[in-house]
Amino acid sequence: MSTEPVLLDCDILVGHDVTTGRWGEPERVREVFAAGGISGGVVSALRAVHFDVPSGNDEAAKVAEGNGWTACPVLDLRDPLGAEKELERQLASDAPPRAVRLAPTAQHVEPVYPAFGHVVRLLVDAGLTIFTEGDVRTIGPALRGLGARVVFLDTHFYYLGDFVVMARSEPGFHTSTRMLTGPDSLEIVAAEVGAERLVLGCRTPFHETRSVLRRLLSAKLSPDEIAQAGSRSLTTLLEPSC
Repeated sequence: MSTEPVLLDCDILVGHDVTTGRWGEPERVREVFAAGGISGGVVSALRAVHFDVPSGNDEAAKVAEGNGWTACPVLDLRDPLGAEKELERQLASDAPPRAVRLAPTAQHVEPVYPAFGHVVRLLVDAGLTIFTEGDVRTIGPALRGLGARVVFLDTHFYYLGDFVVMARSEPGFHTSTRMLTGPDSLEIVAAEVGAERLVLGCRTPFHETRSVLRRLLSAKLSPDEIAQAGSRSLTTLLEPSC
């Protein structure tokens, strides 16, 4: 008798998206999860991405606590000194994070900027997993050679080859499944670098969660590989680093 895999979304966003005017309400996230069989996931607040990091991160922590999700604070790459202080605040809290989200594109920070490199080194030194938005072709090279644990949230199937060639030499590189909807995209990652590099990401409620789930659950992968991508990869990434 087959059992459905546990599913966790590594890419939940709540709050107001100032670029589109759309709102991500926790109630809507819960509705989508109930319909798709998703148990929970990792949540960040758009307030922290766009304009108020401390209050946005506090919002995400409150939403996470109320729903049994995991909070993922955001740091402001535009303000490396402020990022230092916010990271210190987060690490000194009663529930220090296991991961931090970066939004270089939304914050208009290029990976070659000193602030980007500085913040990334802080996160690597703290043993935190990095969830990063942005083009894997530009963000990925800036994270090579650091021993970083990274989930690229915006890997597009057009650029799958770029991810794979980097991941071959970077055991900490992982990719969200959200935009890997092309033929055999998930299967290629699993074959080339292992299903443990795949992390279910839907960007609920701002993306088409159902299509992302359908692609994973119908992939030409073994049940164990689907379960790995569905939740086990994320669970491992949220464990303390050795």
